[in-house]
Amino acid sequence: MNAPLPTPPTEILSFLDPFGFGRAAFDYWRDAVERSVLYMDVMRERGNQYLEHIEKTKPNVLGFDAEVVMDGRDLSRPVNYELMRILPPADVEVDLQARPFVVVDPRAGHGPGIGGFKPDSEIGVALRAGHPCYFIGFLPYPEPGQTVEDVVEAEITFLRRVIELHPESCEKPMVVGNCQAGWQIMMAASLEPDCFGPILIAGAPLSYWAGERGKAPMRYTGGMTGGSWMTTLASDLGDGLFDGALLVQNFERLNPANTWWDKQYRLYANVDTEAERYLNFERWWGGHVVLGGEEIQYIVDNLFVGNRLSTAQLVTSDGRRIDLRNVRSPVVVFCSQGDDITPPPQALGWVRDLYEDTDDIIASEQTIVYCVHDTTGHLGIFVSGSVSRKEHAEFTANIDYIDVLPPGLYETTVTSAKERDDAELLERDYLLEFKARSIEGLNRDVLHHREDDDRRFATVARLSEINLGLYRLFLQPWIRAVNTPEAARLIRRMHPIRLGYKLLSDRNPLSVPLPVLADWVRHDRHPVGEDNLLRTLELAASQQISHGLDTWREIRDQSIEHLFLTLYGQPLLQAMVGLGGDAHVHRRQPGSEPEHRRFLERRQDELRQRVAEGGIHEAVMRSVIHVLGGAPTTDERNFKRLRASRAELEPASSLSDFKHLVREQFFILKLDRDAALAAIPQLLAEERGETIRASLEHIDHVLAASGELSEHARKRYEHIQQLFGEALERVDPELHRQALTELHDEVAIGAKAEATARNEVSKLLETNDPAASAKTAASRSTARSVDPEEQGRSGDATGRTTTRKAAPRRTRKR
Repeated sequence: MNAPLPTPPTEILSFLDPFGFGRAAFDYWRDAVERSVLYMDVMRERGNQYLEHIEKTKPNVLGFDAEVVMDGRDLSRPVNYELMRILPPADVEVDLQARPFVVVDPRAGHGPGIGGFKPDSEIGVALRAGHPCYFIGFLPYPEPGQTVEDVVEAEITFLRRVIELHPESCEKPMVVGNCQAGWQIMMAASLEPDCFGPILIAGAPLSYWAGERGKAPMRYTGGMTGGSWMTTLASDLGDGLFDGALLVQNFERLNPANTWWDKQYRLYANVDTEAERYLNFERWWGGHVVLGGEEIQYIVDNLFVGNRLSTAQLVTSDGRRIDLRNVRSPVVVFCSQGDDITPPPQALGWVRDLYEDTDDIIASEQTIVYCVHDTTGHLGIFVSGSVSRKEHAEFTANIDYIDVLPPGLYETTVTSAKERDDAELLERDYLLEFKARSIEGLNRDVLHHREDDDRRFATVARLSEINLGLYRLFLQPWIRAVNTPEAARLIRRMHPIRLGYKLLSDRNPLSVPLPVLADWVRHDRHPVGEDNLLRTLELAASQQISHGLDTWREIRDQSIEHLFLTLYGQPLLQAMVGLGGDAHVHRRQPGSEPEHRRFLERRQDELRQRVAEGGIHEAVMRSVIHVLGGAPTTDERNFKRLRASRAELEPASSLSDFKHLVREQFFILKLDRDAALAAIPQLLAEERGETIRASLEHIDHVLAASGELSEHARKRYEHIQQLFGEALERVDPELHRQALTELHDEVAIGAKAEATARNEVSKLLETNDPAASAKTAASRSTARSVDPEEQGRSGDATGRTTTRKAAPRRTRKR
């Protein structure tokens, strides 16, 4: 086959173009033409792929084989959702006794499957960890009369079915909800908390008024359109159906540089290598679905504009209150600073909306863990391969530890083993650490809440109700009268996003020569090097176009924000909609029910009576919780050692028994720490001396798993040692004296080893640096002037720390 663009001989080109400018221009021109042909052919393939995808009865982009377990259309209240079992690949082995994983995909304009889009995904990570996996997806069109409540009830039914399918597993399923599915899962968990294990919500908005100024442009959309009447209008034009392409269009408008230039130029510039990745993503991005008009209206009125979910103001049709404080499973919130669709304040603002402080969280027996990524975008939270291999893999590996975490608010961070000094203590490439946080700290570091913004959004909510009422009174009857189902289908087909796919497909006669030309180019491709001057200028021009679009976006967003704050901040407008300039009636934290307060009082009375009840297991767990409560962070290593030791002592105990023990001892310490600690010798009163010593060694073994103790935790541990010593002295005074002698010897050995090490370091410094000699002498003089009591305490602490490294304990027989 002849080359599409014949090239003159090299000798003639060198004679005519001695400096190579002409050849560089010709090479670039030829490469640009070839890339243009290949680019247009990829766009043709994209159009064909789109048409093939939407013609399927059950389209999805799952990268794994699956079988349908339950069809939501067969339920008493039919929905277009279905429960599927993921069939593991041939090289993956699943443990049927492991905790099942259920991934729920978002229904926000796109089709299902993004949670299992590729091997490095949420489903892929769970499968490799040996967990049975299930997927809750949906069909392109809703069932007639389908509501949000119907979908929530269907998901509860699906989870009950998963529990029935795994009677050999004693743990409840872990449920992962991405984006829109996150708030839907939280609604279901608040209604039926017993069906859920730990819950991971990734990029899910739960507090829709929250956001930091200058970083959350989407939250102003409802106010700039005058409320939810535009949603009703779109549903009326769709004959009772809301086109998901409208939601996708809103997402694309958030980042015009990526939508209009970067994504397409990235394909054009790297068309030889980027085509497959581009087509795989477009298969999901272009798979638009349809929502029911009643569904989307409920979502916009109650969530996006009304913000009723995070303030416990939602009530089901049968009178049940949807209160997120009823969720009893640990909730892991995963969000990112780079997410402009669900910024961290919208993912975490519900915590502040519902609770006054962490004591309120603990009183509700809730465990809330949050992780804030620094850079990844909205889709990257549940699509990015690097995020799946790091964050999602750590969440999966630590899910049992998260399940037994005491109630409270925790921030978790993922650090690489290569960046840590204690890398030898880690089993994997990353470590997930947990740090207790307060709501004040959360508000300061993440939420940046402003009361005056609440007043503005409350004004929007009131104005939305007024405008919706006016629309339904004056316009809706006329629009419904003139619109027909055929007109609604034509409007959906003519949407600009859909046309962009259809016009560049084989259905367009002008695309007939494209595959022939593309094959011709691929047969004799002449890519230009990156050092080509014109290719460099092309890249510079592309960056300028992208920066220009970003600048326009920033100006647009700032203008919209300024207009919104000015318009809805007017006291006159606030008074006219019935607020009187005071929005606290809309944003006050929901009070607890009298039944719940009485339950807490009874629970506290029970715990007070059980402070001195129990035995060795209660004493050990109470001690470990007390010591780790003084550490700045905790991680899975202590938990694994403690659980492994308990499994040796009580092989029949399950994770739920372990969780019950942890939480009960935590609440006893929280209720009256002094009394709980003072009761430890009483808990050990019936035990033999060897058992008490073995338990103390066991505690030391557990605490040593995460390295050296902090100063505060070390002091707490010394107190625990004294309490165990008291119990040991009551049972066996001779054994107690022997233990004290051994402890004194260990401290002395550690202090001697530390002094020797310091002398060696000082001699080395004096030998290598005369200036350091004077500094060392000064430090010695200062050390001699320290208060003796303080010096003794610090030497004692250092001795224990050094002992763990230089002179470990002797192994004692139990």
